Amino acid sequence: DAIMRLRAEWLRATGKSHLIAFNDTGGGRPMSYARWAAGERPRVSGRSLAWSRRAAPDQSYAAFRRYMDVVFSYAGTHSLARELKSARVDTLAVGDIFIKGGFPGHAVLVADLAEHPGTGERRFLLVQSYMPAQDIHVLKDPKAADGSPWYPLEFGLLLVTPEWTFPRTSLKRW
Repeated sequence: DAIMRLRAEWLRATGKSHLIAFNDTGGGRPMSYARWAAGERPRVSGRSLAWSRRAAPDQSYAAFRRYMDVVFSYAGTHSLARELKSARVDTLAVGDIFIKGGFPGHAVLVADLAEHPGTGERRFLLVQSYMPAQDIHVLKDPKAADGSPWYPLEFGLLLVTPEWTFPRTSLKRW
């Protein structure tokens, strides 16, 4: 939830609200904020969501938050893992996501990158949240003897976090 909220908040804050959309878990169809802002609302129809105009157009922040609450109800790691694009760890960037889609699934967000000026060693910082999307926590690298939150880019085949393990191949981006 937090990863979807951060993405949507960022797009809204940068004037790109028209790009806010998340696929629903049931049918993999986009739940577009533009449709919501225009007054359309989803309802369950069989195994998917059907949209119809049932409200007045509203682009307020309160309406945006109501849209996000609906997104949290109908989208999650299962749908997010399918809609994101795979990425290679050697191209890791801030905003990338290690994700394990499912029921339950989990995702952690790359919040920062650092490079040692002398050695060129690259490390990254991970954050996570659970539901609802309220608090975000910085993760400590359980392999770091000093409890550092900075993960080495060369972490091997598995990225081990305090609670979840992600295959190297689970890196995705928007």
